[in-house]
Parts: sequence; structure tokens; C-alpha cells
Amino acid sequence: MKADGPHILLVNPWIHDFAAYDVWAQPLGLLRIAASLRRHGCRVSYIDCLDRFHPQAIPTDRHARHGRGPYTKTPLPAPAGLEDLPRRYSRYGIPTAWFHDDLKALSPPDLILVTSIMTYWYPGVAATVAAIRKIHPDTPVVLGGIYATLCHAHAESAVGADEVVAGPAGPALLDIVARHTGEILPAAFDSDDLDAWPYPALDLQHRIAYAPLLTSVGCPFRCDYCASHRLQPVRRRRDPLAVATEIEYWHRRHGIRNFVFYDDALLIDPETHALPLLESLVRRFEGLHFHTPNALHIRQINPEMATLMYRAGFETVRLGLETTVDAVAHRMDRKVGIREFERAAGHLKTAGFNARQVGAYLLAGLPDQRRKDLEKSIRAVRAVGIRPILAYYTPIPHTTLWRRAVAVSRYDLEADPIYCNNAIFPCQTDAFSWEALAQLKQLTLS
Repeated sequence: MKADGPHILLVNPWIHDFAAYDVWAQPLGLLRIAASLRRHGCRVSYIDCLDRFHPQAIPTDRHARHGRGPYTKTPLPAPAGLEDLPRRYSRYGIPTAWFHDDLKALSPPDLILVTSIMTYWYPGVAATVAAIRKIHPDTPVVLGGIYATLCHAHAESAVGADEVVAGPAGPALLDIVARHTGEILPAAFDSDDLDAWPYPALDLQHRIAYAPLLTSVGCPFRCDYCASHRLQPVRRRRDPLAVATEIEYWHRRHGIRNFVFYDDALLIDPETHALPLLESLVRRFEGLHFHTPNALHIRQINPEMATLMYRAGFETVRLGLETTVDAVAHRMDRKVGIREFERAAGHLKTAGFNARQVGAYLLAGLPDQRRKDLEKSIRAVRAVGIRPILAYYTPIPHTTLWRRAVAVSRYDLEADPIYCNNAIFPCQTDAFSWEALAQLKQLTLS
């Protein structure tokens, strides 16, 4: 469709945090919305405040290591209540002057859409909106994303957007455009059909270092610590062959060799989803690399699955173990046991994967978690020949663990999402300790 509709700017905001690193972190939802707006005839612009490949940046090798790399970092004062924490708080992303220049270089947009991710990153979102207001004070700004959904009332009061949208933005997108621009755009496709969506607008980036993939949304499980069911209440899947065709598009058209799965439940219902996809990848491609930074469900990894993953070119495999301690597992309604984990690890190693490629996530910083239990889990994973990876617990509203987190935290989690930052271990009794963290990290390596 010809782009003669409203001009819409999409912005991926800065991160304000004690630590941040680009581990295949693209705003896929925002780029899918950009593609949808194009399909509906809108003129689309995009600014990524986290852009590691900005034209003004000094060229480095930061596009190496399959697309991962460090963000530019600018020190900031720590948020109120966290001033005494022995960690450096920073803005991650491009300098403010570059952002202002990018905003000024655009023709005035009719609408600006800003996304949000971690709840405790909202100061970066608020700073992004404030910077936008300086250049385009009269343009409506609409905020969506994870923080906007999980902390809707807080976002309405803290960020300064004209509207805050909760839930998936796809079904409401055309209504949002109509409300703020007056343009009535007829629906060009069924937004509930994942295969009907155009491919995400990755070409809006200054460099496509890798292609994020979404083969499904939603998750059939309701883990006590996870809000997936709140963010995507309905589980939907794409046709596996359509996913393979998308991979071919990015590879043939843009030379992409690294692909990252963003699914919450990639391996669920394997006979009709993951296995046909893997079989197609093995038949159609050579020399591609696939990464799964989101945890894979262990129970689905049998000899056939492991072999197909290896032959397809899976390079980074992350398993969702959580804990190996039965008492903790019982409280959390864990999905697998240690024996199932050992079998899955054995299948992966037999298929050809090495310890560098496979890691198991272990939750650290849970409410009431004993350090000796975490250490026991780390040793159990290492004994299997798999790399233990600490996943620091973030208290999330609307999850089963939220009430317990609120009860045990040394911070007032309900007062401000800033205190939910996993970098400060908000649910451990003692104050943050570099020494304790270093000891745990060393245990995962020794």
C-alpha cells in the first residue's frame, strides 16, 4: 500500500539501570507494529535510543559475537532510595544530543509510539518522552509495552504520555491511530492471525546484526514468577513452514546468518510445531546459527529434538531449570525434575552440543531462598556438564510470587517499580553485596 497516510514515529527508549547489555534485545513488538503501519499506508520513522550502530558512533567490532554487545553508557545519579547501593547507575544508549538531532531531522510526525520493557526501566522511558516533548511538544505520544501493561496506573502518572495502552497493541493499533490523527484506516489483515502479519521492519535499523523470530505468542504454563499469561492471554502459533520462509527471506535478502527465537514456549506441542520447523531448517539451510536466550522447556528435549536442533545449527541453547532443590521446586510448581534435566542434557551432548553452547537458568534472589539451596543447584548443574546461568529474580505484579515478594522485600515494591530491579536483589534479607555476588558467579565457573 502506498505510504500517503499519517506520519508515525516509533521510539525504543533508553534504559536507566545499574547494568545492561545487549543480549539479542530488539524491540520486536515495536518493529512488528512499524511493519503493520506500513502495510496500512502510514509513513513510518524509527529511532532506537539503544542503537549500538548509530551513524555517529565510532565503528567497532560490537556487531561481533552473533550480534550481541555493550551499549554506550552515561553515568546518572541513582534513583531516590537507592543512593547508598554500591553500584553505578547509568543511562544506556545513544547520547541525548544524538537523539535530539535525530528527532530534529524528521519531518514533524502526526503520532509518536513509544514502547517499554522492564517495569524498573521506566525512568529511561520517562526521560525519552521528556526529550521528545522538547522537539515535538504538540505531537501526541502513546506508550505501550510490558511496563505499560503490568504497571498501567503507575505509567499513566510517571511517564508523561498522552495515552498508555495495556495489553497487545496489535488489535488496538488502528483505533489508536484514529484517535490521535483522525485517520480511519481499513484493516489490511487479521491481526489475530500471526502468519498474516508482515515481517518486522528490521530494515529501519542502521544495521541488521541478527533477525529476531517469533513463532508463537503466549505460554501454556503459569510459572509463579512469570507474567506471560498477563501479557499474552491467548496462545497462538504460526505455521512452521511460514517461519522457515521468513528465515529464508532474511538470509537471502539481507545476508542474515544469526536468528534469535523470542518465544516463551518454542518446543511445546513439538509434533505440530518445533519438529516440522527444525526438519525444514535442516533441509533448506546450511551455515545458519540459531539462539534461544528465552528458556526452552526441558521435557520436550528427547533424542530426536536434540539431534534436529544440532543439525539445524542451534548455537546457543538455554534450558529453564529454575532450581534442583525439591522443596523450592514444590513451592514454585516447577515443570521438571532433576532426572528429566539430566536426561535432556545427555540427549543434547550425545547430539553434539558442548558445554559452551548449553546453559541452564537457575533463579537467584527468590523470596525465602536460602543461599545453600542455590549453591546446591549450581553444583548439580555443573555435575551434569552443563553451564549454570544465574537468572536474577525480578518481582513482577500480577504473578503468584508477587505477594510473597512484597512481604519479604526490604523495599516498598508496591510504592515504586524501581525497587523491583533484579540488580539489587530486592527480596534478599541482607543489603546488596558485591562479595556475595562474586562468590556465586565464581561457583558457576569453578
